[in-house]
Amino acid sequence: MTILITEGALTFTFKTGAQASKYDDWSFYRKQFQQGCFTDNKAVDLLCEWDRGAWLIEVKDYRAHARTKVLDLADEVAIKVRDTLAGLVAASVGANDAAERAFAGRMVRARRMRVVCHIEQPAKGSRLRPRVIELDKLKQKLRTLLKAVDAHPIVMDRSSTANALPWTVT
Repeated sequence: MTILITEGALTFTFKTGAQASKYDDWSFYRKQFQQGCFTDNKAVDLLCEWDRGAWLIEVKDYRAHARTKVLDLADEVAIKVRDTLAGLVAASVGANDAAERAFAGRMVRARRMRVVCHIEQPAKGSRLRPRVIELDKLKQKLRTLLKAVDAHPIVMDRSSTANALPWTVT
């Protein structure tokens, strides 16, 4: 069964056999973890379990609105990955929803963790909305920050979607 998940203006179509979910929509995250463990926990946008691998996917779409946060994007993604991993461990043993608990358990027991930062920027830079994020520099910084989780994080956009990924983006 193919899974479709919409995040903003982007639609992720996951391959048959992949299990995917919007983590920040989980009951566990919203009602038990977000404010209960520490204040202001962050979360990646999407989770995918495929071929015994766990994929943590952060989606950023700057085509309509430019980035305004002061925090460096790589630091923001790293914080979201850290908080999501903590939430998955907690959900795997304490989520009230059995499906969320089972999904989190599979993610925690995965053979490999992968981190993906999917970024969309304006096709052409302008003064109002310049292409300010250099994907290669972001990838290098994420490698440094996330090397204990995924030494080779993926930084991509729709034009660079690889066949090896268990999803496509439109």
